[in-house]
Amino acid sequence: MLTLTLSTTARDEMIDITSRLAAMTPPDLTEGLCQVFCLHTTAGLTINENCDPDVRCDLIRKLDRLIAWNSPEFHHAEGNSAAHLKASLLGFSQLIPVQNGRLRLGRWQGVYFCEFDGPRQRTLTVQFIAARPGNVPARGKDEL
Repeated sequence: MLTLTLSTTARDEMIDITSRLAAMTPPDLTEGLCQVFCLHTTAGLTINENCDPDVRCDLIRKLDRLIAWNSPEFHHAEGNSAAHLKASLLGFSQLIPVQNGRLRLGRWQGVYFCEFDGPRQRTLTVQFIAARPGNVPARGKDEL
């Protein structure tokens, strides 16, 4: 299992980790899966648009409006209940297909680490799982 360490710089931040994951893909892996897992309860992972940076800003702003940092209904002693809720909504793992040795994402998709209680040092685990021989379906002419 591989480890990806990130340093975040803001309380709320989305960091595109797509190229880092692509660089970690084993050269001998042609078909399989890339599983990414966040080891923290106040950060998460998502797949979303990677072309327009406003999408990331819009997501963070909307989550802030939906889950206010200082809501009087929160009772968690650390004062970061909003971060726990946001991370739970997004989730802590992503499973990405690997096809022809590359992450099989859509044209405008990227994999994002989502920080909700930064700045901090964060750790993700990354595991590549090869498809077993015989479990890879035949490709049609329109597939990559």
